[in-house]
Formats: sequence, structure tokens, C-alpha cells
Amino acid sequence: MPYETAIHLLDKGAVMAECGPMRLVISSFIGKNAQREMNVKAAKVSFGIFERTARFQDLLRAVHESVPRDLEEPVAAKMISSVISMGEPDLTPMAAVAGTIADSVADFLFDAGMTRVIVNNGGDIAIRLKEGASVAVGIRDDLRKESFSHVLSLDSIEPSWGIATSGLGGRSLTRGIASAACIIARDASVADAAATVVGNAACVEDESLIRRDAVEMDPYTDLGRMKVTESIGELSEEKKQEAIRRGMKRARELMERKMIFGAFLSVQGRVEMTGFFRERMNC
Repeated sequence: MPYETAIHLLDKGAVMAECGPMRLVISSFIGKNAQREMNVKAAKVSFGIFERTARFQDLLRAVHESVPRDLEEPVAAKMISSVISMGEPDLTPMAAVAGTIADSVADFLFDAGMTRVIVNNGGDIAIRLKEGASVAVGIRDDLRKESFSHVLSLDSIEPSWGIATSGLGGRSLTRGIASAACIIARDASVADAAATVVGNAACVEDESLIRRDAVEMDPYTDLGRMKVTESIGELSEEKKQEAIRRGMKRARELMERKMIFGAFLSVQGRVEMTGFFRERMNC
């Protein structure tokens, strides 16, 4: 089915690409010079990527163990690969959709000669940096707040970075209670899936915790009748720490397998982060 599309010109050469539910903010540079024309081209490319991926949405909304491994559409195939790498059988490829689309658009621009690329798909961010380039990324310790609590500095020690955040108040449903579970990986596809996994793991039982069937909160969700978190009251410091411990345990498992570089986890104002974030963070 055709989707309505629009391209909006933003400050500093950036553009916003809208296609159905997708909202991409695209920025690219050669040196210090913003490349608006290339950003517009990338926006048009993103429409095709989204529409091709949408053709497989029925398959991609199923748990990954039931999805064919031989899909020819590269974005759909990457979504499946990223989710499989998490090792969670009840995760669907949709857990990586936003990050994977951001990666595809960022790669288009990077391959076209841009030296710094930032593609933000609703908070799932793909970054590409040529030698000598750097970027600062705002991090929120509570997804329900608009302001950034921290700033993460990245440079071209890696040409490709992906950052994604999950938690209560985010665009997607969660089984956990994290105010924010932020992951950095080599690409946004893996970061997206990992943020979902770590956010889900950051959970404790509490009498104030309210869970509902996912489909009751979002009739279009891929999670069906899986129980997800609707809300939770103020927790004791012990329970906050236990939720963080569980989330960070899952993050460190992914780090040990070289799936992610690091994690930043917040529960109701209590924050813990791995060394990668501590070394590169400005508060």
C-alpha cells in the first residue's frame, strides 16, 4: 500500500523525512559543510527502504524463530540477523526496525562520500564518521523528559556507531521498568535490538507495577498478548538497584559476546553505566 511522504527542511542543512509512521532526521557533512542536497536525496532513498521493508511486515512481526532466514530484502534480513544475535526466542525482528532503517540511510550517505553522517529514527541513531570527524550525542536518563541529562562524545576510532534507547515512555512497549536503557554498538540495528533486551531485563516485582496485554496498549503491536509495563510507582532504593543490576547483567552478557560496546541504564533517577559511557560522557 502507498504511504504519504514528505520532506521538511530543517536548520543547518538537515532534513526530516516522513513516510507513514517513520520520522527520520538526516544530517550529513563534508568537513564542516552541511550537505542539504544529499540529505534530500537520502530522504527519498529512505522512502523506498521503508516501503520495501513494509512489504514483509507480516513476517517481521512474528517471533524470529518462525521467520525465514533467506529473505532477499537486505533491510529485512538485517533486522532478523540483529534480533537472532540477541539470543531471545520471543523477540521479533521489529525490535530492530528503526535502527536498521537508520543504518541503511546512513550507509547510503557515507558511501556517497560524506565525512560525517547522523540519521536519527525516533531516537535510534546511526552515525558514520570518516577519519578526524566527531559528534556529540545527547542522552536522556528519562524518556518522558525532553531535555538531555548527559552528552556522549564519539570520534572516528570506529567509522560506524549505533545508539538506541528503550524504556518506559519510549516509542515502543517494554516489559521492564527502566526510565532509559541506552545501548551503543557498531550499528544502530544491533543497538536497537539490544536496547529492547536490556530494557526488558531491567525489572522487579512491586505492588505498584501495572502490566497489561501489549495489544490492549497498542492494537498494532507485534507483541500480541505478551504482558508489558503500563506504569509503576516510586520504588525503594533497593528495588531500583535490583532492576539496574538485572539490566546491567544482561548488557554485560552482550558486551562479553562483542555484540555491544556499552550500556547506560537509569531507573527513577538512579543511573549506572559501563566504562565506555563513563570515559566518553559529559554531564
